[in-house]
Amino acid sequence: MSRLTLCDESGKVLEEITDFEDIARKLSEIGVLFERWEPKVALSREDDEERVMEAFKEDIDRLTQEFGFKSCDVVSLTPDSPKKEELRQKFLEEHTHSDFEVRYFVYGDGVFYLHPNDKVYIVHCEGGDLISVPPNTPHWFDMGSSPDFKCIRLFTTPEGWVAQYTGSDIAKRFPKYEEIVQIG
Repeated sequence: MSRLTLCDESGKVLEEITDFEDIARKLSEIGVLFERWEPKVALSREDDEERVMEAFKEDIDRLTQEFGFKSCDVVSLTPDSPKKEELRQKFLEEHTHSDFEVRYFVYGDGVFYLHPNDKVYIVHCEGGDLISVPPNTPHWFDMGSSPDFKCIRLFTTPEGWVAQYTGSDIAKRFPKYEEIVQIG
C-alpha cells in the first residue's frame, strides 16, 4: 500500500497517511504530482521497454504535453543486479536535480524522502504509482538491499539523472527502506 509519513527534521513522525487521494492532496501542497496509472494492455515482468511504454502511452503523452519532457526510458533493478549496492548508496545521499525526477513504478516499490522545507515527506511508492519530485527539491531515494522494480523515467533535459549533492547528513537520521516497508 502506498503511504506518506510526514516527519520533522529529527525524524519524529507527525502524520501518517494511507489513503491515496489524501496522499496526493498532501504532496500537491509541496508541488509533488502523485498519480495512479493503469496499463492499457496486460503486462508481465518480462515485458521490454517498448511494450511498457506502449501500455502507458496516453499517460506519458499527457505529461509530456503538460511539462515538456524530452525523453523517456524504462529502468529495472533486480535482487541479483551486480551494481545494486553501489546504486543504492548513490541515491541514499540527499541531493537535488535541476530537472524533475519523475518515476512511474510499473512493478515493485521504493521509498522517496522529500525535504522541501523543515519537514521530511517519506513516500512509499508501489506498482501503479507515479511521483514527480520538483526541480531543486532536496531528496533521497531508497530501493532496499534487494531491489526489485521496473520504472518509467521522464526527463526534460537531455542529460537525464544528474545529482547535485547537498552535503547534508539528514538521510542518516531516517529509517531505511527495510524499516519503512515493515511499518505498514
